[in-house]
Amino acid sequence: MKMFYKKLTQTQMIAIGFFLIIITGTLLLTLPAASRSGQSAGFLNALFTATSASCVTGLVVGDTFQTWTLFGQIVIIVMIQIGGLGFMTVGVFFSILLRRKIGLRTRGILQESVNTLQIGGIVRLVKRIVIGTAVFEVTGAVLLCTRFIPRFGWGRGIYYGIFHSISAFCNAGFDLMGEGAPYVSFTGYADDWVINITIMALIVVGGIGFLVWDDIYTNKWKIRKYRLHTKIVLSATGVLIFGGAALFLLFENSHLMDGMSVHGKVLSSLFSSVTARTAGFNTIDTAALQESSKMLTIILMFIGGSPGSTAGGVKTTTMVVLLMYLKANVKKENSCNIFKRSLEAETIKKASAVFCTNLFLAIAAVVAITAIQPISLTDTAFEVFSAIGTVGMSTGITRELTAVSRCIIIFLMYCGRIGSLSFALSFRSNKIITPVSQPVERITIG
Repeated sequence: MKMFYKKLTQTQMIAIGFFLIIITGTLLLTLPAASRSGQSAGFLNALFTATSASCVTGLVVGDTFQTWTLFGQIVIIVMIQIGGLGFMTVGVFFSILLRRKIGLRTRGILQESVNTLQIGGIVRLVKRIVIGTAVFEVTGAVLLCTRFIPRFGWGRGIYYGIFHSISAFCNAGFDLMGEGAPYVSFTGYADDWVINITIMALIVVGGIGFLVWDDIYTNKWKIRKYRLHTKIVLSATGVLIFGGAALFLLFENSHLMDGMSVHGKVLSSLFSSVTARTAGFNTIDTAALQESSKMLTIILMFIGGSPGSTAGGVKTTTMVVLLMYLKANVKKENSCNIFKRSLEAETIKKASAVFCTNLFLAIAAVVAITAIQPISLTDTAFEVFSAIGTVGMSTGITRELTAVSRCIIIFLMYCGRIGSLSFALSFRSNKIITPVSQPVERITIG
């Protein structure tokens, strides 16, 4: 067993770790005690839900409140927390508490899991991640309780505050608001400032990445000292949130938001922009969005959050690097520059590989699902990009998918969480490749 462990690459360890978490969650959710019907929910439904929770996606085949008991909901929220932070982060933190020595190999796997740039200081970073997560989630829970306790009472109100705070921070999108009607999410709170601002803040903080936290914590307001990574993430996040909100307001002002108050429209636009980048909640009816708004949502879902965060997608840094590379080529510049820094060729290659891998996987999935069953192309694309971006937003077709289509979505959620490129690399062996290059010959492009 130890020899097998040593032969595994860091990427393979992460892929296998998430797989084991999903299988464990699936087995627990198949128990009759997890289902409100008193009977097993079935292996495929349990597998779909466990994958969605562990991969912090939020797509569901049945309303979370109406389908799962308290036991089932606790299983789901525990998987969300582990999946959001990363099982290696959780495991290493417990090792720190037990005063166990953290080996170099474990530190390397942790570096890959957290997606940090260097292995030095990784244990200190883990402590900050866990403590920071606790602070943000507790603060979010307290604020949400101010709205939930008056409506649901003390016990349920506190439980709802904790559940939704964890779900929002981990960008999971699971909610328990379906008591009166299923799949309503936060549509009843579209003009509630406390609910909207708290949920959005948790999503954004969870989605900017642990590296950015660490940089801000270290340098405070000294922006000039921020790493290039932090500057790119914060700039891209701001542009996507407010640019997306402006477009949602433009597209839906006289349609879905018609009749809303001014602050209701502003909140709904901002919430739609924030949640589309891998959170999965909604305050307006997703299925009723105009085609332009659905297309905008798909783009935001594909981009997602930032590296080393609880969010999915190809990541903000990937898109910024590709846009800067495009700009450099158009202007015929010698290097790809941003914030007075030049980007490495390796960074550009990796960004291209991540973008293409995710896009090709998504297109292949859309073709496969539309070939299997007669579903609208837009709705299928929406579902597919939601899955691979680990977003969880849906136009309502999840429960209509056949067994094969659900398996495709499960695969996409898994790839989206560990990284599509990482999943592909997990099949690569550890053997040393001889650095031999083939003869070069030019071809015409474009």
